[in-house]
Amino acid sequence: MSLAGRRRELSAAELSVLLPDLPPDAVHALWLFSGGLPGPALALARELTGLDATVDPVAHLALTVPSRAQFLELDVGLIRLLESAAGRPAPPAVRARVLARLARELLGDTSARSRRGELADEAVALARSAGDPGTLAEVLDSRLHALWDPATAAERLATAAEIVAGARRAGDAPAERRGLFWRFVALTELGDLAAAEAALTTYARAGEQAGDTEAAVVVLARQAVLATVRGRFEDATALAAEVAAAGRRAGVSDTGRLVGSVTGQVAVLRGGAEVPVEPWRELARRLPGHFFEATAARSLMENGHDVEAGLELERLLPAVLAGTGPRWVGALADLAVVASRVGEPEAARGLYEALLPFRGRLVVWGGANTITGPVDDYLGRLAGRLGRTEAALGHLTDAATSARRLGALPWLARTLTARAEILARTGGPDRRDRAGQDLGRARSIAERLGMRGLLATLPPAGPPADAWWLVREGPEWRLEADGETARLPDGRGLHYLRALLAAPGQEIPALDLVAGGAGLRVPEGDPVLDDTARAAYRRRLAVLDDRLDAADRAGDTEAATAVQAERGALLAELRRASGLGGRQRTQGGEAERARVSATRSVWAVVKRVEAVAPLAGAHLRASLRTGRFFRYHPAPGGPAHWHV
Repeated sequence: MSLAGRRRELSAAELSVLLPDLPPDAVHALWLFSGGLPGPALALARELTGLDATVDPVAHLALTVPSRAQFLELDVGLIRLLESAAGRPAPPAVRARVLARLARELLGDTSARSRRGELADEAVALARSAGDPGTLAEVLDSRLHALWDPATAAERLATAAEIVAGARRAGDAPAERRGLFWRFVALTELGDLAAAEAALTTYARAGEQAGDTEAAVVVLARQAVLATVRGRFEDATALAAEVAAAGRRAGVSDTGRLVGSVTGQVAVLRGGAEVPVEPWRELARRLPGHFFEATAARSLMENGHDVEAGLELERLLPAVLAGTGPRWVGALADLAVVASRVGEPEAARGLYEALLPFRGRLVVWGGANTITGPVDDYLGRLAGRLGRTEAALGHLTDAATSARRLGALPWLARTLTARAEILARTGGPDRRDRAGQDLGRARSIAERLGMRGLLATLPPAGPPADAWWLVREGPEWRLEADGETARLPDGRGLHYLRALLAAPGQEIPALDLVAGGAGLRVPEGDPVLDDTARAAYRRRLAVLDDRLDAADRAGDTEAATAVQAERGALLAELRRASGLGGRQRTQGGEAERARVSATRSVWAVVKRVEAVAPLAGAHLRASLRTGRFFRYHPAPGGPAHWHV
C-alpha cells in the first residue's frame, strides 16, 4: 500500500520500517511529535539525516520543530516530545532550553501552573550556570511566557532588558526582537504608552532589517490597537484589514484572533450594533480556564441582556477571583462592568479587591492585542456600586486624568459619563454643575467619534436638574427628584420600577418584568414544559412568593436576592413554554401570578416613595400603568430623563 493511500496512524514499530536509517530514539521522537502520521514524520526525518552523532536527535527535534498551536492552545505532540527530551541526559545549556520550552508550551494548561514554575526556575538556574548569554536570553523569554502573571509587569520590564542585552552579546537577532516586544507589552501594562510606542517602533525596525514577516504582522496589529485606543476607528479598521492580508501571507496562525480583537473592540466603543457573543463562547469551549466567558458576559451586557450577563457573573466569579494568567486582569475588568450594573455587593466587593493592586495601570490582554482602559475606571464603577462615593470619584478622576494624558478619547468619554452620574446623584449644586460639564464633554467626544452606543445612554442636552435619579448604592437605592432626596431599602419592586423608568412609553409584559427584562429570547427548538412540569413550577413559585414577601417585610435583602434569582430563572423557563416576548399568548397561571406579584410590588414601592418624597411619589402614581402589561408613561411636570 502506498504512503499516499495510508490514512491511519502508524505505530512506532511501523514507522521504524519506513525509516530504517534512523536510530530507534530518533524514530520514537518523530512518532511522539507526529502522532504516527507518516507525512509529518517523513518530512521531519529529513532534518535528522546526517545529524552529527554527538547531537541527541530527541533534544534536537524538541528544540527545533515549530509549535502548531495558537496562543493558549496546547500542541500535544510537541509536549510529548519535550517530555521525552526532558527525561534524557543532556548538557546544562541543552537541558535548560528543553525545560524552558516545555514550561512555555504548557501555558495553555491552567492546571500546570506549579509545574511550569518548577520547570522555569530549574531552566533559569541551568542557563545561568552554563554562562551562555544566548541560552539565558532564550530561557528568560520562555519563562516570561510560562509564568505570565499580571502582577509582575515591572519584573517583565527588567527581564526584557536582560533578554535584549544577552541576545546582543550572543548575536541572536530573533531573541533580541522577542525582548523588545516584551518591553512594549510591559510598558503598555504600566500605562506608559509613549515609551511603549517607542519600543514597538524599535521592534518594528529590527524586524524590517531581518525581513521578519511575522514581526510585521505583530506591529500592524498593535498599531491597530493603539489607533482604537485614540478613537481613530477608521484607521484601526483599515489596519485590521492589512493584518488579515499580511497574516495570511506570512502564515501567522492566530491572524483571525488578532483581527477579531481589533474589530470587536471598535464595535464595542462605537456601539449601536450587537456585540458578538458566540465567538467568545466558542473560545471558552476550546480553551477552558482562560476566562473567555467573562468577555461573553460583558458582550451580553453591552447588548442589553442584563439577566443573562448577571447569571454568567455568578457562574464565573469564583473561578476568576482565584485565577491568574495573561487574560486575568481583562477578565476581572469585564466582570466588573457586569457587577457594577447588576451584580450583588459581594460580587462587586470581590472584584474591587482583586483589581485594586493594579490601580494606575491599564487593562491589557495578553501581548497587548487588546487594551480596554484604565483599571481605575473599573474600580470607580465598582466603588459606586458599593456606595463608596468618594472612593469612586477618586478612581474615576484618576482614570480621566490617565485617558487625557494618553489621548485616549473613547476611554475619556466613558469615564466622564460614569463620573457625572455619581456627581449628579450625590451632592449639591456644585457637584451637579460638574456633572453637567462632564456630560457635555463626553457628549462632544462621542458625537465627533461616532460613539453611537454611548450617545444613546446620555440624557438629552440641558440643565442637569431636568434629570431625576433612581440608582442603587449597595443595599439601598438613592432617589433624587426635583429637590427631593431619599434612600430606599432594596426590594424587588425597585428593580421592577427601574426597568420601567428605563423604557418610558414601552409596554413590558408582567412575565418579562419579573423574569428580569423585556423580550427575553431563547434559541428555537427549546422544549415546551409538559403539564407536570408546569404544575411543579407553579407550586415552587407559590413558595418563593411567600418567601419574598417575608424577606421584604423583614428587610432581608440577602435572602430576597437569593430567592429572586431562583424565581427569575423559573419564570424565564415558563416564558419559553408560553411564547416569546411580543407575541400573543394565552393568560396562563404563571402569567397571572406574575401580574399579581409585580403589581403588588410596584405599588408598594410607590407608596414608600410617597412617604419620603411626595412629589416624586405623586408623579409615579400618575405615570405608571400595571396589569398584564406594565408601562411608565411620564405625566406632565415630570423629568426630562431618568438616570437609573
